[in-house]
Formats: sequence, structure tokens, C-alpha cells
Amino acid sequence: MSTIIRPAQSRGHAVHGWLDSYHSFSFADYFDAAHMGWGPLRVINEDRVQPGAGFGTHGHRDMEIMSYVIAGALEHKDSIGTGSVISQGDVQIMSAGTGVRHSEFNHSKVEPVHFLQIWLTPDQNGLTPRYDQKALTKADKIGRLRLIASKTAHDGSLMIHQDADIFAAQLMNGEAVAHSLDPGRRAWVQMISGRAEINGLAASSGDGFAIENELLVAIAAMDHETEFLLFDLP
Repeated sequence: MSTIIRPAQSRGHAVHGWLDSYHSFSFADYFDAAHMGWGPLRVINEDRVQPGAGFGTHGHRDMEIMSYVIAGALEHKDSIGTGSVISQGDVQIMSAGTGVRHSEFNHSKVEPVHFLQIWLTPDQNGLTPRYDQKALTKADKIGRLRLIASKTAHDGSLMIHQDADIFAAQLMNGEAVAHSLDPGRRAWVQMISGRAEINGLAASSGDGFAIENELLVAIAAMDHETEFLLFDLP
């Protein structure tokens, strides 16, 4: 049995003036051989982008890319004709497949945007690029695990090309949730805000938890508003 903490302060950190980014796994100029991903989960970057700034047009291929907006709004444009604004609580999925170019900018000229950029390797390469987005309210996630992405798009989740279930939750102090893992599956929990106890271990904002050889992920909130993502992975 194993639940390993990836403390927030141990993550890679890059500051580019307009961008303040923390990397849970190796990314760009940050390399840590001990943290290259967790199963198909390859990137979790916690990004804060200054008003009016952002990532200029650049390319991706053969990657499932998710953006989860914590605060503010993110403006997205891509080479397959999508133009959208991703607001607080929303989730976006872009399957890069055979290749897509896109840009992401802070939609506001006065307020920063705070979001998680998440990459998963797809279960097959060479797929047709696609884009999808879903608006989620606080009520959708309060007091429960809300499925936001899955391979089969069940329970109103967005479809991803990987055998992974991704949940979002917001718990009030004293609330608890539990998620069962099938034998051979693993999990990652990414804390967004607040404090919690995860399988008996203390967790706070920015911490990550790598879980394997366990049959249950138990999360109890220890703060007024505790938000996190849970990944059920092969």
C-alpha cells in the first residue's frame, strides 16, 4: 500500500514576469527524473497569468490537454476553428492528435487568471484533433466527487482519449468523500485550495498525492472550502 505526498513547495517553479508557474512533474526547463508523471498523467502546471498576457500560438500533438480554471477567465483560440472563453470552474479538453496550434491568454485586462494546465498521454496516437468545454458551477461539485472527464463521457463528463476518470470536488469543513479503486488502478489527488486529510495524511493547497496498491481514496476536508481534483488512472 502506498500514498506518497508531492509537497507544494517541492514542485518546479518558473517565473517569467507575466507567468508564475508551478510544475508537479518535469516540464520545459524543469527536470526531475523522480517526477516524470504518474501513469498517463504527464503534466500538472499551476499557472497564474497576468492581465492581458498569455501563451502565444504554439503547437501540440498526440496529447490530451485539459485546462481547469480556478479564478478569472482564460481565452482560447486554435487552428481547428475554436474560439472560446473558459471561466472560473469551467473545464476544457483539447485532443491534439495529429497536430493543433493554439493560444491561451488571460481574458481580462485587469485581473489575473489562475488555472491548472493538465496533460495526459492518449491511448492511441494520430487521432483527429478535437475541442470540448463544459461549464461547472460550485453547486455541481459541492460535497461530492463530480466526474468531469472520462474515456466514455459518462455522467455528463467530457470525453478524453485515455482510460482515466477525472473528478472535481469542493468540500466544506468536516465533509468527506471516498473513491474506490479497482485492483491495478492508481490515483493522483491534486489539492487546489484548503486543507484536507487524504488516506490519513495531511494535505494543503498545491500538494499532490500519488496513490497505488490501495483500494480506496478517502478525503476529509479540514478547512472551510477545500477544492481538489482526483484522477483515477491505469
